[in-house]
Amino acid sequence: MAEQDGSAVRDEVAAARRIVVKVGSSSLTTAAGGLDADRVDALVDVLAKVLDGDGKGDGGRDGDGKGGTNGKGGKGGTNGKEIVLVSSGAIAAGLAPLGLDRRPRDLARQQAAASVGQGLLVARYTASFARYGRRVGQVLLTTDDTSRRAHYRNATRTLDQLLAMGALPIVNENDTVATDEIRFGDNDRLAALVAHLVRADLLVLLSDVDGLYDGDPRTPGTSRIDEVRGPEDLDGVSIGSAGRSGVGTGGMVTKVEAARIATAAGVPVLLTSASRAGDALLGRHTGTFFHRTGRRSANRLLWLAHASAPRGALTLDDGAVRAVVERRTSLLPAGIAAVEGEFTAGDPVELRDTEGRPVARGLVNFDAKEIPQLIGRSTRDLARELGPAYEREVVHRDDLVVLD
Repeated sequence: MAEQDGSAVRDEVAAARRIVVKVGSSSLTTAAGGLDADRVDALVDVLAKVLDGDGKGDGGRDGDGKGGTNGKGGKGGTNGKEIVLVSSGAIAAGLAPLGLDRRPRDLARQQAAASVGQGLLVARYTASFARYGRRVGQVLLTTDDTSRRAHYRNATRTLDQLLAMGALPIVNENDTVATDEIRFGDNDRLAALVAHLVRADLLVLLSDVDGLYDGDPRTPGTSRIDEVRGPEDLDGVSIGSAGRSGVGTGGMVTKVEAARIATAAGVPVLLTSASRAGDALLGRHTGTFFHRTGRRSANRLLWLAHASAPRGALTLDDGAVRAVVERRTSLLPAGIAAVEGEFTAGDPVELRDTEGRPVARGLVNFDAKEIPQLIGRSTRDLARELGPAYEREVVHRDDLVVLD
C-alpha cells in the first residue's frame, strides 16, 4: 500500500471546483424502506455549506428550525464550486408507500417502486435545498443516453446548462424504463461515468463505511487504507461484496470498480461514509483517496466500454483483430468471420477474436440480419452489388473502444 501524503491529498480535495457526489440508498432511507428526511437534510446541509464556501452554510436552519432564504443563484457556489449529486434511493423510497417490506427481485415491481419513489426523492431534495435558496434539476439516464453519440451530447449539454444556471443536478438511473439489458447496474458506476461526462475535478463516493479496509471492518485488527495509487495497492486485499442495509444494489466491490473507472479517466476519488461527508468535502483527513491513474478524456468511449450491454457479437479474423486493436482502425466487412445475436443498427456489439475472447466494443452500422451477406467481402464489391449504402464500415473507429 502507498505511503500516505495526507497534506497533498487534502489540498487536492479542497481545490476541486466541480465535484460529483454519490450517495447510496442506505444513507437516505430507513430500515423499513422509506425516505429518512433527517438524513436527506443532513446531506443537503453539508452540500450547501460546501457551495457557500464558509463552512457554516449561512442559508441553513435558523434557531426556530426554519430555513434561511438567501436566494443563492448564479454559477455554482459563492466560492466557484459546483456539485452534481448522483443519488440512489428511488426504489427504496417507493417500498413503504407500495406496502413492500423489501426490495423486490422482479424488474416490473422494481420499476413500479422507482416510479413512486423517484418523485418522493426529488421532492424531498427540492424542499431541503430550498432552505438554502438553491434550485435542483432532475436528470434521469439510461445507458442508451450515454453510449450513443447524439444522446451523449444531449446529456452533456443538459448537465452543463444546469450548472451554468446555478442549479444543482440530481442524477439517477431511469429505473422506471430501464431494462436488464440497458441498466448501469449500480449508481457507483453511474457516478464514475457522470464524473467523466461533466469533467469533474473529484468524485466523492458516500457509503455506510468510512473507507476501504484491508478486510472486514467489523473484524478486529483490520485497518483503513488511506490511499490507493494503483491496482497493485489492492493486491491481497479482501473486498466485501454486500452493503449492510439490504436496500441498495452496491457494495464495496462496486465502489472500488467505480474508483477504477474514474481514476483511469483522470478523476480522483474519495471514498468515505455519508456521516463524514462534511470532513471529506472540506479536505479533512478521512476515508480512502484513490489517485488518478490515467489522463482526462473528452470523448464518450468510456461510456461505451463501461455502460453499454452488447446486444450481439462479431467474430473477427486475425488480421481484423490486429487492425482494430493495434492500429485502431474501423472494422470492415472483409474482416468479419461470424455474427451472433439479434441487434439493429446503432446497437452496441462485442468484437471477439477467433478464440471467442472480447477485444473491443462498438456501435454497429448494420442490422444483424444484414451481416451474413457482408462477411468476408470488400466494401467495393458490396457497393457494386447492393448499392452505395453498403460501402461503409461495419463499426466506425469513432464508435469503437478497445477493451483492456
